[in-house]
Amino acid sequence: MALTRRTTLLAGAALGGAALLSGCADEARPAPGAAERSAAAERVRTHAARDSRALLARYDATLAAHPGLGARLRVLRDEVAHHIEAFTSGAPSTAPSASATSTAAATSDSAPGVPADERSARTALADAERTLADSRAAALVSAPPELARLLASVAAAGAAHAYLLTEAE
Repeated sequence: MALTRRTTLLAGAALGGAALLSGCADEARPAPGAAERSAAAERVRTHAARDSRALLARYDATLAAHPGLGARLRVLRDEVAHHIEAFTSGAPSTAPSASATSTAAATSDSAPGVPADERSARTALADAERTLADSRAAALVSAPPELARLLASVAAAGAAHAYLLTEAE
């Protein structure tokens, strides 16, 4: 009987110690979603939104220079505008999503020159999409989980845009 009591005491102590340690670990662990709201995540979001605005300005400049590409570019351009909204929604220090399009229009003056022929203009957009997709894929390493998923999704969309822009008509 003494062995049974000793075994019970040891088991109880082990369980109590495990409960105590797990309680301490829970207190030390950041709250769920805290990483998504960290300063580092905010910098990544701000940078991603700024890059999307610059890309949107490229689309706007290309559409202004080559109205004949409107049917082909407008859908892609609208998706880039949605990316800005995705990066700025819920972020306290960024502009509201409703102003994303107007902000992009304001930056279109600083957009790089648009090639004179339509094919070169599409290629330049494809290169910009590809470069930005690569940059976002590289940012995945330091991003918290939800933001990493968003970056991955937008990077994949950018890669698809690059493909569609270079696809033969």
